[in-house]
Amino acid sequence: MDTDQPAPETHDRRGFFVRAIQATHAVIGATLAFVVGGAIIAPSFSRRETRWLHAGDVPRLRDDVPMPVTLRIARPDGASEVVERRVVYLVKSGSSVRALDSTCTHLGCRTKFNPDSMQIECPCHGGVYDISGRVIAGPPPTPLISIPTRLDGDRVMVQV
Repeated sequence: MDTDQPAPETHDRRGFFVRAIQATHAVIGATLAFVVGGAIIAPSFSRRETRWLHAGDVPRLRDDVPMPVTLRIARPDGASEVVERRVVYLVKSGSSVRALDSTCTHLGCRTKFNPDSMQIECPCHGGVYDISGRVIAGPPPTPLISIPTRLDGDRVMVQV
């Protein structure tokens, strides 16, 4: 009788444990894929409500002079509420009003309007925008982000 061959019961036991470990790995992988996939895909299925906030009044705006306005945006976050502050520029041109995000498109620094040069400048890396938000100089790759606006009488409303 050959003693080098494992007994059939040992081989069956080893096969059982290999299959059990493989099944456990498969369950862990499927659970991880479900959780990560759900976290990535779920926000695209949620409805984002359109909110309009009062940002200013038309009579207070001067033609072609960006006016910085700080918006207070309250969002529910579980059991509490998170308040975000966002600065936008309101630019009146004739009878229309545009809103521009004040965040530089280069690295996200907060920009400032320089009334002497009539330009919007980023103090971090020298980005310069005109009053329409177009890049004039520096490293910003794109213009300032335009935010939808509407007029309700003399009130300027911005969409957040």
